[in-house]
Amino acid sequence: MELADAIRTTGAVREFTGQPVDDATLARVLDVARFAPSGGNRQGWRVVVVKDRSARRALRDLYLPGWYEYLAQNRAGLVPWAPVTDREAERRAVADADELARQAAGGGGMAEELDRAPALLLLLADLRVLAAVDRDLDRYTFVGGASVYPFAWNILLAARLEGLGGVLTTMVVRREAEVKALVGAPDELAVAGLVVLGHPRHQIQRLRRRQVAEFATVDRLDGPPFAVSPGRPPTG
Repeated sequence: MELADAIRTTGAVREFTGQPVDDATLARVLDVARFAPSGGNRQGWRVVVVKDRSARRALRDLYLPGWYEYLAQNRAGLVPWAPVTDREAERRAVADADELARQAAGGGGMAEELDRAPALLLLLADLRVLAAVDRDLDRYTFVGGASVYPFAWNILLAARLEGLGGVLTTMVVRREAEVKALVGAPDELAVAGLVVLGHPRHQIQRLRRRQVAEFATVDRLDGPPFAVSPGRPPTG
């Protein structure tokens, strides 16, 4: 598969067949993914492959409350936990999360069946080696993720080459202390997310994204749209 095709067809996959993902396949995925860039090549990521059934159920139970809060905010027309948002509207929306949980009782989508997912990779970030240059700014900080999330994306691309699909979800960060206790992570490590992998029920063939001219401008934010260069015609 060509790189461009892999990029254009690696979307979020949350529905899997019952086919397991063996250790040899996961090892190949991680072996490719480890070549992701990171600040100073410090590679400040750790991965816990969660196999134990009781640990998987515990991880699911920690995941679900945040998931229902997410759905409640979506239903209220909010971007869940956006750094810039109406906090009062968010508070009112989250109050409905318990009702959503009751409605989903007994089954549902990936969240409710997280413990049965073919492969669960918990991604941890070593805070001692992240060059978070925005650490002391008076706003939400996110730059440190530049040394971790390219690795997560590489996992998804490498999985795509193996015929797998998956998704990176950060919902487990909502219960970070409990998740870290579950896997024995020390204070200097932070939970960066959970990568869920499996054999997709339906392979994505076409993703829909904004055209380049809709998000790229020249010289200034209010400058002219950046023109698409001649070559392969834009799609999606």
